[in-house]
Amino acid sequence: MSRRRPVVILDFGSQYTQLIARRIREAHVYCEILPCNVPLSTLREKDPAALVLSGGPSSVYDDGAPTLDPAVLDLGVPILGICYGMQILAHVGGGRVERADHREYGPASLRVAESQGVFARFEAGEQLDVWMSHGDRIVELPRGFVHIGTSDNTPLCAVANPQRKIYGLQFHPEVAHTPRGREILDAFLFDVAGLSPDWTALSFVDESVAAVRERVGSESAVLGLSGGVDSSVAAVLCARALDERLTCIFIDNGLLRLHEAEQVVAMFAGRFHLKLIHVDASRRFLDGLKGVTDPEQKRKTIGRIFIEVFEEEARKIDGASFLVQGTLYPDVIESVSFKGPSAVIKSHHNVGGLPERMKLKLCEPLRELFKDEVRAVGEALGMPRDVLWRHPFPGPGLAVRCLGEITRERLDVLRRADAIFIEEIKNANLYDVIWQAFAVLLPVRTVGVMGDDRTYDEVIALRAVDSTDGMTANWSRVPHEVLAKASSRIINEVRGVNRVVYDVSSKPPATIEWE
Repeated sequence: MSRRRPVVILDFGSQYTQLIARRIREAHVYCEILPCNVPLSTLREKDPAALVLSGGPSSVYDDGAPTLDPAVLDLGVPILGICYGMQILAHVGGGRVERADHREYGPASLRVAESQGVFARFEAGEQLDVWMSHGDRIVELPRGFVHIGTSDNTPLCAVANPQRKIYGLQFHPEVAHTPRGREILDAFLFDVAGLSPDWTALSFVDESVAAVRERVGSESAVLGLSGGVDSSVAAVLCARALDERLTCIFIDNGLLRLHEAEQVVAMFAGRFHLKLIHVDASRRFLDGLKGVTDPEQKRKTIGRIFIEVFEEEARKIDGASFLVQGTLYPDVIESVSFKGPSAVIKSHHNVGGLPERMKLKLCEPLRELFKDEVRAVGEALGMPRDVLWRHPFPGPGLAVRCLGEITRERLDVLRRADAIFIEEIKNANLYDVIWQAFAVLLPVRTVGVMGDDRTYDEVIALRAVDSTDGMTANWSRVPHEVLAKASSRIINEVRGVNRVVYDVSSKPPATIEWE
């Protein structure tokens, strides 16, 4: 199978590196992120169609500041340096970078000096609103470079070496605060680098099906199906490639949403005709969680039991030598980041340790994709919207929404309350607007009055947040009448609850989940 030449983004530690990748992917051009200190030999093996140098928090003169192998400039491919990426281009190319008289953090106005290269789609003299974030600036250009854009505080705000197709921008075209930044990036990708916008969900499906067949060969694979977006898309994609040689194992841990187990089986065994093993291990999980109230201990217990059950079932499958995982690109980026891997790895990662333990080889068909791209691939595979656009659900399931001790009875209360809240959110046409909505059962009892009787029952907290990636979130301004309807229904229909509250905390300082 022919390999697609990527645009490679060299990461110098910018908070916007993933955003650069998102913008390039949105232009239907395939790109990858590598740390800025990647060996030159690795970069050559990638055979990039173009390079983008990201921004970063350092000064080029700082001790230990990330640098660039000058040989990168001789690869003969178009290069775009952004912010620190532009400064490092100048620094290693023989130019001079100095501390700016005035640091710039925020909006600025740029004047296009030359209508060429990354500014080919603009007129000379045109003013552009851009977003700055820098304390240094270029004061002397390397040989062969000219300035093509200027601002009041940064005379050399955009520079170019047209003969070598190397461009530098002191501002950030990838952020929304640079309104016409997409046109600048498009000019680099299509006008300068001559790329084609041909990386689409359909092309990914075709390429990935062929890649999975090549990777697995004549052997068989197993997949842990949770019903979430990532494992679901990975399952349908790999089933197209492997057919009966893929076995999906769906483990009901007793911590799922209302009727979720039945829905997963009906969807994947029924509609998509996947080879599916359904394991009801709810008693085993709940027995293991008996008396456990610490959130981290809940996660560890669930992860341990999951691995035990999955391993037992997978060993029954003759010839299974591959484990399919729904790893996504942000996970891959985090593991190779210039700033180093994340210090905290979620202890409930369902299949952590399984490949080594069972001597299975990994197959990760989605490892090139961001979450929204996974959904687009799911749509290309004919998967229904209600599967692809379900709100995120934590790996430990309702265990981290049932605060305090976990029992089958308390889980049933939580399940029914959660289903009512989601139903009312959908009735108000808010489900696709809200990032995530759910109910939490608190280990608190309060006094209430129902009819002429005094009650002493538990409390349900409702949580709804707006977000784009889950890293930060604002609490959703759900209309009062929707909350009132959900509260009334929960108290009237769910025995054991006499009070409903709404969480108005944002992340940070709170988290989205309560545990």
